[in-house]
Formats: sequence, structure tokens, C-alpha cells
Amino acid sequence: MSVFTRRTILSATIAIAALTAALPAAAQQKSIKVGVMSGAEEEVAQVVKKVAATKGLDVQLVPFSDYALVNEALDRKDLDANAFQHKPYLDAQIAARGYKIAPVGFTFVQPIGLYSKKVKAVADLPKGAKVGIPNDPSNGGRALNLLAAQGIIKLKDGKGLSPSLLDIAENPKNVQFSELDAAQLPRALPDLDAAVINTDHAINGGLDIRKDTIAVEKREGNPYANFVAARQGDDRAEIKTFVQSYQSPEVAKFLDERFKGAIIPAW
Repeated sequence: MSVFTRRTILSATIAIAALTAALPAAAQQKSIKVGVMSGAEEEVAQVVKKVAATKGLDVQLVPFSDYALVNEALDRKDLDANAFQHKPYLDAQIAARGYKIAPVGFTFVQPIGLYSKKVKAVADLPKGAKVGIPNDPSNGGRALNLLAAQGIIKLKDGKGLSPSLLDIAENPKNVQFSELDAAQLPRALPDLDAAVINTDHAINGGLDIRKDTIAVEKREGNPYANFVAARQGDDRAEIKTFVQSYQSPEVAKFLDERFKGAIIPAW
């Protein structure tokens, strides 16, 4: 290779490097991996992804079908963030597994509902009714609080957001509880008198919160608002941009038009 050729290649390489360095930050697109639940929540995240792209952020969505795996993947650094959980669930996961994960921005609320294909009202539940609830501590406790709010059971005082079946003080209808994986409850509903089902799993199972519920959790002041979570101390600009993209008018409009009250903004 001639000296002239080597000098030409070197000059071109330097010029390209200088040009790249001179590009504005927006033109040098950043990328993050975000864990979400497959189905309805992934639909929402696809809208967030489009909004983030306009801000120079490439969001790589990683869908899951099992709640328990998402924080594990974040803790293992397979993900940069996740968007699928509420505070009671994260608190239970931290207590059980010691994760150093923290909320970084609210997303939406999915009011949990008591669904039934056999009765039209809470008062119609028979004695000895078979009622399904999620088997994880936070969502199981959430289900029991909904049942208590409807007068189906009474809980011991001071149990807060995470009561268990052992905390039932009164059960006048002698309800028989079936603790099942949250994702299995829609399929189990025909074999039960009723079931408390998380909204994402209800939507994925073809249920309608407006037509198929006999009771729904309150929407205003709901303590189960979902959020984006990241590893503690991770304050990268990319994660902040993802949160800003979630908390956008485009996402709020999509929630209203697509889910009509089943999933509502929490920011």
C-alpha cells in the first residue's frame, strides 16, 4: 500500500470520527431494554416505544408471561428497566428476594375486579361459593381487600394492603378460596362462582371489566398504581426519557380509546 493511500485512509477515518463526535445527542440514538407483561400491557408499551423514538430513544421491549421473572431479569441486568408492577408487589419481592429495585415514574392503574359467569351481583353469591384469588402475596392481599370492601368477608384490623387468608376474621358465606396463579384465573373462571382477576389477565382472557364484573376496586386514590422500575441508583437519561414517553398525551389518549376505563393513567 502506498504512503499516499495510507494517508488518504487515515485522513478519511479521522474525518468520519470527527463528524460522528460532532453529531448532536439526539442524532446518536440511545437504546434500552424494558420488560413488560405480554398482552394489554405490551400494547401500551408499543405506543410508548413510538413516542420514545421521537425523542431519540430506541426501546427494545421484552415481553413476559410470568410476573415473577421480570424483576429477576432486571436484577440480573438482562433489562435496564421494567414496567409491570405496583408498590405492594415490589415490596413483597424485595422482602422475599432482596432486590435493589426502585420505582422511577408512575404509568397506569388497572382496577382489579371480581368477575363471575354465574351470578350478576355480589349478593347472589351462594353459601359456600368457590372464589378464586391470585396466589402471590400482594395480589392475593389486594383481592381480599376487594372482597372485604364488598362485605363478603371481614379482615382483622391493621392488615393494610397485604392480608392473607389467615387474616380473615369473618366469612359469613363460608366462601371457599382457590389460590391460583394470576394468569390461570380467567381459564378457571367457568369452574368457580367468581374470581378476583388482574385487569391485564382479564383482558388477555377475553373478559370485559364493564360487563363481566360484579365488583370493581376504586379508581381514585388507588394504592396499586403501576410504575416504571429500575435498579437503585440508575439515573441514566435513557430511563428518564422512557418515563417521560410513558407519561405523554399520546399514551393517555391510547389508554382512553383502547381500554375505556379498564386501564387509566396514574401520572
